[in-house]
Amino acid sequence: MLRQSGIGLGMLGLGGLLANETTLSAAEKAANPLAPKSPHFKPKAKRIIHLFMGGGPSQVDTFDPKPALEKYHGQQPSGAGLKTERKTGGLYKSPFKFYKSGKSGIEVSEIFPEIAKQIDDICVVRSMHTDIPNHEPGLLLMTCGNTQPIRPSMGSWLLYGLGSENQNLPGFVVLCPGKPVVGPALWNNSFLPGIYQGCHIQNLDPKKVIDHIQNRYLTSGTQRQQLDLINGLNKLHLERHPGDEQLDSRIQSLEMAFRMQTEATDVFDVTKEPAKIREEYGTGYFADACLAARRLVERGVRMVQVFYGAGQPWDDHSDIEKGHRAKAKDSDKAIAALLRDLKRKGLLEDTLVLWGGEFGRTPTSEGSSGRDHNNHGFSVWMAGGGVKGGLAYGATDEFGFAAVENKVHIHDLHATMLHLMGLDHEKLTYRYSGRDFRLTDVAGVVVKDILA
Repeated sequence: MLRQSGIGLGMLGLGGLLANETTLSAAEKAANPLAPKSPHFKPKAKRIIHLFMGGGPSQVDTFDPKPALEKYHGQQPSGAGLKTERKTGGLYKSPFKFYKSGKSGIEVSEIFPEIAKQIDDICVVRSMHTDIPNHEPGLLLMTCGNTQPIRPSMGSWLLYGLGSENQNLPGFVVLCPGKPVVGPALWNNSFLPGIYQGCHIQNLDPKKVIDHIQNRYLTSGTQRQQLDLINGLNKLHLERHPGDEQLDSRIQSLEMAFRMQTEATDVFDVTKEPAKIREEYGTGYFADACLAARRLVERGVRMVQVFYGAGQPWDDHSDIEKGHRAKAKDSDKAIAALLRDLKRKGLLEDTLVLWGGEFGRTPTSEGSSGRDHNNHGFSVWMAGGGVKGGLAYGATDEFGFAAVENKVHIHDLHATMLHLMGLDHEKLTYRYSGRDFRLTDVAGVVVKDILA
């Protein structure tokens, strides 16, 4: 109303009254929202690789052995009847053997022989718990800090808080061959500026990794002239429509696409790695994605999420032995190679690696040999980036059903990860729709006992 009346003098007056240090700094940041920003305090980690096992790996078949399942196999003792999504039967012993590994002696399932060799660099958190035993809210809570869509993802929050060290690549990259349950909401920016959204890469073929990234007809200089003209027109329009976040995001995306020509196709081309390194990781999309993740963080990308397949691959309701063994065989070698490679290059000490799903699975059986979803207790593990290696933290009950000792909620996990990145989770906020939002909502405690 002020803009349209009195030839805009009222709006100019209001603008002068509202002008302050905050709006000026926001305007300056808008010029390059991905520029590196100072953390709240000295960080132990500079980047994160999230190895996401969508569907829910079973804790009692991977990193949380329970001898009581052998003793009470087929029975339904007190404490084994917690409510989950579906009806389950009696306790079901793990079909896998566990072996003490490394100098720390942490027990690891036989299906992860290569990860077991790296266990002294790993902190296994056995006391995780979440809110709902259902994929959609579980996935959203693990990646975005809330069971309801749509909130900004963890990678978007990190870019908002810290920016990116490489201006020629997206600061937040998602490697997934297709779409998981819920889909792009898991890496969306929501109400944060659009430049903070995750860049989804489905195909790691260097010729197909990013469509239309190369211009076959114009030189780089001519493209730069075109882009300057387009952005000049866009900025004029933005001045007439202040606060148009979609337009601002488009401007930033055009700039990013131009800069990506120099580096994007190269960083995703894992064939440029020595044959010995590629052999160490193995073959297949997940192996290539793990290697690409190392190449990305090596070049300053802030966060890389590597999804093990599309859909919900670890969701083994019917045959836990066959399903988990096959997926572990397909991922174990690549994950261990990633940890070794990061360590060899001196990157592990300031790169935080997280492995896990959105929840765990029941120690009771579904059908004859499957397991249902379990939100009461499950395991994740972290390595590098300032966490203690060779540590098993927290515990579930004797059957592995519920976290009972040093319980860690998803909000606590996020608070701890942000802390390692030098961010106070209570101060990393964004005002939207009349309130301050944050990744950890109104909860979250840093788990200091696992910090190195």
